[in-house]
Amino acid sequence: MKFLVGYTGSEESKAAMALARDYAGIFSAKVIVITSMEGGAGEKPEDVSRAEANLKSATSFFEDAGVEFETQHLARGYSPGEDLVMFAEENDIDLMFVGIEKKSKTRKMLLGSTAQYVILKSPCPVVTAK
Repeated sequence: MKFLVGYTGSEESKAAMALARDYAGIFSAKVIVITSMEGGAGEKPEDVSRAEANLKSATSFFEDAGVEFETQHLARGYSPGEDLVMFAEENDIDLMFVGIEKKSKTRKMLLGSTAQYVILKSPCPVVTAK
């Protein structure tokens, strides 16, 4: 089995990662932790550095638990939601984990919701954590 975690370093995504680790231990699954950024000239060097630091933290988290895992930093020109769904389709992911953050209706309308996109478009079941 393969599980996918969308990871940003937020408390919500840490909860999703912890849940994926626990499920992976039960089901002997491999966990793939992904940080997705759109890439291009709009990305700030400090954002890229923060994403890399978050993935290092995820590496320590899974190494300590003895769970099979890999981390990836994607910058393929897609929104994070699109990137996660496409990755799941391309890699036959069995279960996806995402953190959900409470947003106001106005903020959701203006900025969208990565978790909502993933839940609606995912080719596999999605577990949410907050």
